[in-house]
Amino acid sequence: MKSLNCAVYDLIGRFAADWPVAGSLQVGAIKAGAWFCRRLCVSSGIIKTAPPLWRLCHLTRDFTTMSADLKIVFATNDNALADRLISRMESWYPHVSVCKLDDPAAAEAEVAACWYPPEDLLQRCPNLKLLQAISAGVDHIGDALLASGVPICRVVDEGQKHGMLEYVLWGMLHYQRDFDLALANQANKVWKLHPQRRPGRMRVGVMGLGQLGGYIAEGLVSFGYSVSGWSRTDRHFDQVSCYAGEAEMTEFLANCDAIINLLPLTPATDGILNASLFERLPQGAVVMNCGRGEHLNEADLIAALASGHLRGAILDVFPKEPLAQDNPLWTTPGVVITPHMASSASGKAILGQLVDNGRHVLEGLPLMNLVDSEQGY
Repeated sequence: MKSLNCAVYDLIGRFAADWPVAGSLQVGAIKAGAWFCRRLCVSSGIIKTAPPLWRLCHLTRDFTTMSADLKIVFATNDNALADRLISRMESWYPHVSVCKLDDPAAAEAEVAACWYPPEDLLQRCPNLKLLQAISAGVDHIGDALLASGVPICRVVDEGQKHGMLEYVLWGMLHYQRDFDLALANQANKVWKLHPQRRPGRMRVGVMGLGQLGGYIAEGLVSFGYSVSGWSRTDRHFDQVSCYAGEAEMTEFLANCDAIINLLPLTPATDGILNASLFERLPQGAVVMNCGRGEHLNEADLIAALASGHLRGAILDVFPKEPLAQDNPLWTTPGVVITPHMASSASGKAILGQLVDNGRHVLEGLPLMNLVDSEQGY
């Protein structure tokens, strides 16, 4: 019965999370979820006799009480972001206690929602049992907190994956269909038609084959591109040529007309997009950086473009944002700059996973999207 209760908690919680309304309406949604779970248990054959409805309604009272016991602090260097998320939390999850880091109540918080949190977070909030990044990456949490031993989780959002695929497809089409050359010709009032290249004639390499990179690689395959992938450890995806480790990096790069960086930022990947890597790409290759700004050695990229070895680059992330007006990348021929717009997780996914993991902490249940602090992802 305990395992059934855990399953019911999760089903009820997810059902209620899809009803981002406050007060009695949310409680009503939870009770409707209890009725739905009871019917599901019987119709699916999970159990022969479902718990009586009064028992499931009792579980909804437990859920409401449990949510009321959950205390979350928003630990971020962006006050406006914290205000927006707290406003949504108070509307969607009125039974959860939320505060900012400068609130005295922060000392009692069990969960921290993190975006560039301060290094002394654990000293200011000694009761923390979970650090929940409000993003897919966790490098912004900082080395000290990553090594603290407190569990760290990240956000995984299917919508964010699809948004990234849209951005990557735009980038690949930009070069596959020669839009970069057409735009350059327009600036010079030149009318010139370039032969159409089919997607299968463009070899695309994805660096980083985690949940996001794997999704992108498979998505590119579905659009007809010739796709390979590189990761730190062995991975396998249908119709994707996979390479692993430094020993296979050179072979991977030699077979790429374009590379898309989706690696996590770790000490091993900091500065990985550098002159040594660019030299191993074929003449006329293009680079797309959707990972972190620190992955790229900007001076090496500018030199590779100036020499004509690289055709172009699309850059969405930078070590300091907004990008400084005097940064030479703004005026480097062949560089396309976008303002960290490739894709983002929805507020619903961020806050839903924050509350779900908070409940799991209180109940001693497994955490979702738990990060390996040694690997950094």
